[in-house]
Amino acid sequence: MLKIICYIFPLVIYLFAKEPISPIPLNIKVNIEKADLGKELFFDTILSKNNTISCHTCHLLNQGGVDNLQFSVGIDGKLGNINAPTVLNSIFNFVQFWDGRAKNLHQQVFGPVTNPVEMDNNFENLITKLNKTDYKNKFESIYKDGITKNNIADAIAEYEKTLITPNAPFDRYLRGDKNAISDEVKQGYVLFKTQGCIACHHGINIGGNLYAKFGIVSELKSKSKGRYEVTKNELDEYYFKVPTLRNIELTAPYLHDGRIDNLEDTVKFMAHYQLGKSLNEDEVQKIVLFLKSLTGQLYNHE
Repeated sequence: MLKIICYIFPLVIYLFAKEPISPIPLNIKVNIEKADLGKELFFDTILSKNNTISCHTCHLLNQGGVDNLQFSVGIDGKLGNINAPTVLNSIFNFVQFWDGRAKNLHQQVFGPVTNPVEMDNNFENLITKLNKTDYKNKFESIYKDGITKNNIADAIAEYEKTLITPNAPFDRYLRGDKNAISDEVKQGYVLFKTQGCIACHHGINIGGNLYAKFGIVSELKSKSKGRYEVTKNELDEYYFKVPTLRNIELTAPYLHDGRIDNLEDTVKFMAHYQLGKSLNEDEVQKIVLFLKSLTGQLYNHE
């Protein structure tokens, strides 16, 4: 039954939806003062216990919002166990992290700061450190209660809201510029929909709005059990938040465990294990061209 649903759902979307993908808005409303403070914190290694790791260490804005490593390197050279998701366009995700353990960007901030493999800090120590710097006056000029755990998260989350990438060629096409993409890209988009990729990758972030099982048609295993690690419900084993496809040509390696290092093989892998299909080389190349048309321009909130 599940396999049947996986084939029917994308077809229904394709036939009845005006457009299953929405363009990223050209701007976003933010509190500039908070966003500027959050930007400073995002790039500052003071967040980590020994002043060596910043948010930007693993989420490089000029590399698609990731570090292009299978697993990120944290404090004292410690290695993570899951591929770092892009920070770009994360405001459009319905939850944060692969397993959805954070409901929003505000909650997401707490994870890396206290994770012993990432920044290995605690907020009591961090607040003490920040209060000995110019951050004290900066926080007090914005927040009545100065530097607190929630205010730190609020500022960083406000900055991360600005990390959107509008004006991708495909978005310009959706907005009416029919010459923004080539005929091959248009053919790739049709294949993306008719072959079933659209079932999980749709909406403004072309992903990021539902959980899906890793290995729907053919069984797959991985060290991480995804959503199960949060809920402890066996029905959630190997369910992960569907990743965004925005800027995907920049965010290799792919999948939650970074097991594949190129788009072509990733498309073939997903077609086989998620859709039960075998695509020919021409189909793969056209889908890849469509995926590359999703690379946008980093928004400047200033």
